[in-house]
Order: sequence, then C-alpha cells, then structure tokens
Amino acid sequence: MQSNVFLLLMCLLPAWLSAQTGPGIVKSEFIYETAPFPSCHASTIAETPTGLVTSWFGGTHEKHPDVGIWVSRQEKGVWTPPVEVANGVQADGKRHPCWNPVLFQFPKGPLVLYYKVGPSPSTWWGMEIRSTDGGKTWSAPKRLPDGILGPIKNKPELLASGKLLSPTSTEHDGWRLHVESSTDKGKTWQATPPLNSGKPGAIQPSILIHPGGKLQMVCRGTGGYILSTWSTDGGTTWSPLENTPLPNPNSGIDAVTLKDGRHVLIYNHISDGAEKWGRRSVLNAAFSKDGKVWEAANVLENEPKAEFSYPAVIQTKDGLVHITYTWKRERIKHVVLDPSKVMLTAMKDGKWPE
Repeated sequence: MQSNVFLLLMCLLPAWLSAQTGPGIVKSEFIYETAPFPSCHASTIAETPTGLVTSWFGGTHEKHPDVGIWVSRQEKGVWTPPVEVANGVQADGKRHPCWNPVLFQFPKGPLVLYYKVGPSPSTWWGMEIRSTDGGKTWSAPKRLPDGILGPIKNKPELLASGKLLSPTSTEHDGWRLHVESSTDKGKTWQATPPLNSGKPGAIQPSILIHPGGKLQMVCRGTGGYILSTWSTDGGTTWSPLENTPLPNPNSGIDAVTLKDGRHVLIYNHISDGAEKWGRRSVLNAAFSKDGKVWEAANVLENEPKAEFSYPAVIQTKDGLVHITYTWKRERIKHVVLDPSKVMLTAMKDGKWPE
C-alpha cells in the first residue's frame, strides 16, 4: 500500500517547478507586508462570529527574549495590522520568549489564545488569554496549571460529548505525545501519561475525527515519517505509534477533518534529497478518506533552500479551507482552498462509492 500511495503523491513532482499548483486554490496572500519585528513563525487561525483571526510569534528571532505573540483580524476581507497581545515579561522584570500560539473559538463562548513562555521548549510553560469580541481585546494573561501546557502547536478539538481534547507534547524527556482534556471549557484539565517512549520522538499532534467517534492523531516525528495513533474511547487511550506513508523531515504539520468526511493534511513532502532542496522548501496538501491512504492535492510552495513551514489549517462555515504558514520566517502567508474542487481518485461525480 505504501508504494501505491507514494506513486500518487510523487505524481506531482514535475509540478514542484512552480509554486501553488493543483486544484481548488481560491486565494493566496500575505497577512501583512511590513511589521515592527523582523522574524515570525508558528501561525494559527480561527473563525470567530465576527471573522477570521490569525496569530503567530514574532521578534528579533526565535528564542530571543523580545519574541511576543501577535494577532491580526480580517475585517471586510482585509487583514488588520499586527498587534502584540502577549509577551514574556515576568513579575521581576525578566523577559522570556513566547512560543507557538494556538487559537480556539468556543461555540457560544470566548476565543482563547493558548501560548507558551519560557527560555526553551524543554522548559516552557502554558499560558492563555481570552477574548469576547473576536480578538479585538484580550484578558490578562493566565498561567495554565502545573503539568498542563495547552495545545502545543495545533488546535484542540471539541467532541460531540462536550469534551475538549488538546493535542500536546513535551520535550524535556525525549519528544513525547500527551493529550489534555477538559469538560468545562478549559477551566480544569486532565492529562494522559506519555503516549510514546520518546524513541522515535513525536511531537505537535493534530486530531482527526472518524466515523463512530474514532479518533486519529497525526504528528511530527524524528524517524523520517509522519506518525499516526488511534483512539476508540474518546481520547483516553491511544494505540502504539505507526508510520504513515508520508515523509516528515522533522517539521511541523497540521490536519483537519472536513464536513464531507475527508481529511486534509498540510506538510513538507520531503525526505531523500532534503539537503539539496532544504527540508522545509516544499509545502504540500494531501487528502484522505480514511486517514491511511493519502493522495497528493496541492503544492503550496516550492523554492530551493527557502523555508515554508509550521502550517495551520481549518475549515470555515462556508466550506472553504484556510491555511496559514511561515513564509521564509519573514511573513505569514494565507491560502484559501476550495475542497469541493479536489477530487480523489476513489471518488466518482464528487461522491464516495457506497
């Protein structure tokens, strides 16, 4: 099966000679053209009742103490100038860098921005701020409970049961996956034990929803492939990690389950030849019906030695897919994809066979 999937994915290799190939791309734009910081990374996006909101960390460079959390909102189709909404200044005046914001809009509730503060990923801690007006104003920063980091890079998922699942990971004792959960809109949290030994390492999971309440997490791994694990009990326990057929050059990914039941994964399709091209020089979208067989859909970026990384992806109420990602560590890019234009080989007339 893996070889067949590779054939499907690699069929787009000739198209890698130009960026943004494949069906369904509606829009491609930068969130901002200029900003008061030179470097940015790790974007996130959410749909609120008043429109789209994006966030990322920005500053002199990753890990610099001046790195803060920045936000832009879309008003009448135009992104507002970036505004810093959180920083790592401590009560004693010392400042630490901020990391990996994650936006989540509760239905009939607040917009929450989770982020991390600390000298490094092995020592950081979880924080949150909340907005009740679509990201215009924010609450005072609040530290999450000890042992709770919040969603580490990718968005939480609210299950039909009302349980909020936060995909997370730690890096202080090898790269290990965890799942944090809340049944009271994030007021209190519970966390699973580590889901893997750290060899190979696995971090930054995304949650996919399958029929019958079955859950899947896909994640970044150190073994050369995107990794996958499954749960049949609402995220309490998970199966051993397995390789998917998709390569992973130790770079962040994101995925989402669409309203039609398909899943879309945004990732860097690079393995062999990474040193020649740069391991984050190509950014791709792949679609799947079952979370196991993935078919190539789009090449979002391609430029040797450049970096296009750390994607975030959501589907909005109008059915469109919105993707944000780091563009050369200089800007955040926003691409809109119409999934109805992406037909997999197993589909006929836009429908899955019975």
